[in-house]
Amino acid sequence: MSGTTGSGTVRKSYRTLARWLESAPPDLLQSRSRQAELFFRRMGVTFAVYGDVESNERLIPFDVVPRIIGAAEWNELERGLKQRVSAINAFLKDIYGAQECIKAGIVPADLIFTNPHYRPEMQGRRPPGDIWTHISGVDLVRTGEDGFLVLEDNVRTPSGVSYMLENREMMMRLFPDLFAEHRIRPVETYTDMLLASLRASAPAHAGSDPKLVVLTPGPFNSAYYEHSFLADKLGVELVEGGDLFVNDDIVFMRTTEGPQRVDVIYRRIDDEFLDPLTFRPDSAVGIPGLMSAYMAGNVTLSNAVGTGVADDKAVYTYMPDIIRFFSGGDPILGNVPTWRCREPEALKEVLSKLDQLVVKEVGGSGGYGMLVGPASTKAEIEDFRAKLIADPDDFIAQPTLALSTAPTLDSGGGLSPRHVDLRPFVLSSPRGVQVAPGGLTRVALKPGSLVVNSSQGGGTKDTWVLDD
Repeated sequence: MSGTTGSGTVRKSYRTLARWLESAPPDLLQSRSRQAELFFRRMGVTFAVYGDVESNERLIPFDVVPRIIGAAEWNELERGLKQRVSAINAFLKDIYGAQECIKAGIVPADLIFTNPHYRPEMQGRRPPGDIWTHISGVDLVRTGEDGFLVLEDNVRTPSGVSYMLENREMMMRLFPDLFAEHRIRPVETYTDMLLASLRASAPAHAGSDPKLVVLTPGPFNSAYYEHSFLADKLGVELVEGGDLFVNDDIVFMRTTEGPQRVDVIYRRIDDEFLDPLTFRPDSAVGIPGLMSAYMAGNVTLSNAVGTGVADDKAVYTYMPDIIRFFSGGDPILGNVPTWRCREPEALKEVLSKLDQLVVKEVGGSGGYGMLVGPASTKAEIEDFRAKLIADPDDFIAQPTLALSTAPTLDSGGGLSPRHVDLRPFVLSSPRGVQVAPGGLTRVALKPGSLVVNSSQGGGTKDTWVLDD
């Protein structure tokens, strides 16, 4: 989403901001940017970088120029997100149930059953309320005037929502006068929405007052700040594996007043570490017997075990057909054009133009394990060529997109275009599907860069959805 149209005129959604900037003192944005950094540092809004010997924790750079989306555009985007996440939930229910989409040839069977995130333990099982993806983060990009396209789906343990909320609080503190000139839909209600959604997904025995906890692997996890932030905002306990135990297929929390039953676990631990009796026996962060309690229907895990199949990048390439199969209509949000390197003809084409493409590992994340052809050396391209030939099933390829840009404060104090993406957050429960009005805008701060991940030097922006 750029502040200007293809013809160079200011987009309608940005006109009020443009007028405000024209009358603002020249150094105002730089001054407010320094204040934001100071506030974030004092509050400890950080993330960890694995393998970084210089610093265990960093501030995510925050750009004080908001990204603005008009009401009509957002409403269409919201429709597409609800359709996509509903189809993902139906897909997961199906592959662990009747497997109609496999029988119909919509998705190859081997892509499911050899997927590292497929959990045979869940075959024939139904989570409470039939909800598999309580919290989803869908990564979107814009290319020119073509509208939004889905870059990837995140339905295991999607992160970043704390930065969406902190960014909004920071902008309201720094620019109250600018807020007063816009009608902006609130994102502050997200935690209320999340709490209501999780409560509605509790097992039937829990009644009207289910006990919720947030399960974290601990303070050394890269997203620990977010785990702590969400537990605080939700008003629930932040627990580690050792704080919980299972007795007679029921999960309990250790408290100073004795054991307390737990009904819903918002877990930020990957499947393989959840229960050492079912998955990895060397897991020091899981709860022995948790899967038995889960299988007995005595506790809700959010998100459900086995959802990782749906955010695999190879499965992503089939998502348009999955949506058609389960919704009965065409996708409102399209995919980015993608080559499946597992297919011989696609692999041949990808190998012929590696220097023009972005190649990704199907199980990769965080900007790691990928090749950006136009920005790579010949040696890097040849190394990746060897990987592709050796194991083509592990990769997909996409064109190097002409991503849209948003006005961003540059190092000289002026505004420059920088490439952005958007991660809206979608909540699902037996009551329906809701989308927080906004999301996390990630921005590539280096001129010309297409990599927005915070672990790769990207930053974030507040995302304003106008209510007009």
